[in-house]
Amino acid sequence: MTDKLQGVHPDLVRVVRAAESGPVKFRVTEGVRSIARQRALVMGKKSRTMRSRHLTGHAVDLAVMIGNTVVWEWPHYQQLAAQVKEAARNEGVPIEWGGDWATFKDGPHFQLPHDVYPEVPSK
Repeated sequence: MTDKLQGVHPDLVRVVRAAESGPVKFRVTEGVRSIARQRALVMGKKSRTMRSRHLTGHAVDLAVMIGNTVVWEWPHYQQLAAQVKEAARNEGVPIEWGGDWATFKDGPHFQLPHDVYPEVPSK
């Protein structure tokens, strides 16, 4: 899991690590993304924006595991979200879950909010 968290904001890494002790088992599928990867996801309609929080290390995607198998059924992601949100509260880190979005619900996606964690301007 460490490789997938390389470059991810330390507060978000702390939340993911704290959530690992919960009953829902998961793995990190993506942390920081390249612009090329994000472009491919937008072209494939798996993302809607080139301003993804993944590009700046402010987002992770988590996949629920049952045994050695990734599962995608929505109820598992609702359980995972509760676990991650609890870990975030315990760590004192605000978190947003893609499953709470009004449109384009994204169950595996967790991110730090823009208003608290703005992108750092390029130098």
